[in-house]
Amino acid sequence: MLLERIKTENPLIHCMTNVVVTNFTANGLLALGASPVMAYAKEEAADLAQVAGGLLLNIGTLSTEEVEAMIIAGKAANQAGVPVVLDPVGAGATSFRTEASLKILKEVDITVIRGNAGEVASLAGIEASVKGVDGAMEGDTIELAKLAAKQFSCVAVVTGEVDVISDGVHVQTVYNGHPWLTKVVGTGCLLGAVVAAFISVSKDDIPNACRKAAAYYGIASERAFAETNEQGIGSFQQAFLNQLNKLTDADVKQLTRTEK
Repeated sequence: MLLERIKTENPLIHCMTNVVVTNFTANGLLALGASPVMAYAKEEAADLAQVAGGLLLNIGTLSTEEVEAMIIAGKAANQAGVPVVLDPVGAGATSFRTEASLKILKEVDITVIRGNAGEVASLAGIEASVKGVDGAMEGDTIELAKLAAKQFSCVAVVTGEVDVISDGVHVQTVYNGHPWLTKVVGTGCLLGAVVAAFISVSKDDIPNACRKAAAYYGIASERAFAETNEQGIGSFQQAFLNQLNKLTDADVKQLTRTEK
């Protein structure tokens, strides 16, 4: 039962994430039961990554120096057996973002890529449309997830209206979620951190841990909307954090939707 394990083990999640979402990510991890640390300096990145339960590399507001620090942290995490999640925010929007993501993928053994279809397609060399940090593509996201997982030797989590998880051979889908998640800054980025927390306590079955993370996240948004749909997205954000804290493994098992 992964939620119970996270709350019991309180894994340290080292987040090298963007400045827009730092507070929301930290609060979301605390609501889940994990322990966040946000540290970016290359002088300490390796030390923290080695003692963490999971490492998140999020390029939302990247710089050359941060990419260097992420690679240092990623290599240290690899040496220590710490799973690494890459969130290639806005990959495909600029050549700098795409090339930085590919450089990280080349130099670090990434455990999970978590991105929208446009971002993942851009890394896989498939034509996609990316506007700012939002991405879309024409075509089959199931095949995209399988292709990306094979190409980068990792688990691919392609998120959107339907979340698709693949290890390159097997595919799982999750239909939980609510459109209001797109109205709150940082919800995609927080999901990357939540995935890192889930896989930190389930290293023997990464795809299933990713599926449960996606379902948990989507269910929390559905419950939050049910509470606040007449109040608006400000109240939704608060209720969403509350639901991340309140949900149980039994709730997730009962409410997960793997098909329409």
